[in-house]
Amino acid sequence: MKIIGIGNALVDVLLRLESDKTLETIDIRKGSMDLIDREKMFAIRAAQQDLARSVAPGGSVANSMRALGELGAEIGYIGKVGDDAVGEFYETELTKAGITTHLIKVPGETGSSTVLISPDGERSMATFLGPAATLVPDELIEEVIADYDCIYIEGYLIFNEALFRRALELGKKHGLWIALDLASYNIVEYNLDLLREVIPAYVDVLFSNESEAEAFTGQPATEAVRTIAKQVQISVVTMGKEGALIGVGEQVVSIPVSGGVAVDTTGAGDHFSAGFLYGFTRKASIAQSGQIGSLLAGHIVEVVGAKIPDHCWEQIKLKVDAILA
Repeated sequence: MKIIGIGNALVDVLLRLESDKTLETIDIRKGSMDLIDREKMFAIRAAQQDLARSVAPGGSVANSMRALGELGAEIGYIGKVGDDAVGEFYETELTKAGITTHLIKVPGETGSSTVLISPDGERSMATFLGPAATLVPDELIEEVIADYDCIYIEGYLIFNEALFRRALELGKKHGLWIALDLASYNIVEYNLDLLREVIPAYVDVLFSNESEAEAFTGQPATEAVRTIAKQVQISVVTMGKEGALIGVGEQVVSIPVSGGVAVDTTGAGDHFSAGFLYGFTRKASIAQSGQIGSLLAGHIVEVVGAKIPDHCWEQIKLKVDAILA
């Protein structure tokens, strides 16, 4: 199975906070993703200039695609970047991970997400979309999408409704499996009517965490997974330290958590999704796919940022093979 992802092409700047009081000061809700303008982005970073930071290619679906590439899956990625050095860095890093890039480049500054990491490892995001927000339906090349078997769509794209709908329509038209990540509970809250319309009509695999699943259904995760499974082929609800639940029809599979102490939860859901989708490429069972997802999520929370260190992948691949054996 060949998988193509579409999402906001962003570079992550990760800052480790000394206290959650900082979030109150800059008016960012803990655990949410808030859109900001260029001026606020630089103001936040200037105010926290003494904090430890790191820079990495980001964007929710791009994180998943990069992990899939490291595992050896055949994948592509659609996004939009500026023609600056940051955009070049972004494309280079994705290519290194084995991703076939379908990036649209325009003059200007590449988008960026400032990831604010609380002392307990929870992350809050202040995102300047830049060119990523200007991707338009006509820039989705139908022949490119038709060459894949599955399209993985980032929930953040719902802010661009015309693009979001076009991606769903092209996936459906060409018989692709359509996977969607709900992205953030506030995204769900703001766009509930639209999501309740398109998910039963288009989506085959829906990824959410417990707060997103609750926002979508009004139910706790243990009930939400069953409700969502009535609307899609596969419902995946991640629950942090409690692992994950996967609903298929009337069946619910519980996946235990993997890994050690969580240092930073940035990218945990993205990597669970990557592992689960990788299981699809290997014709694995639902339980096996979930275990691979848990394995990747367990590795990413042990490091700061949304990129598993290169030296870890050899051991990860051996563990994946053991799960699939």
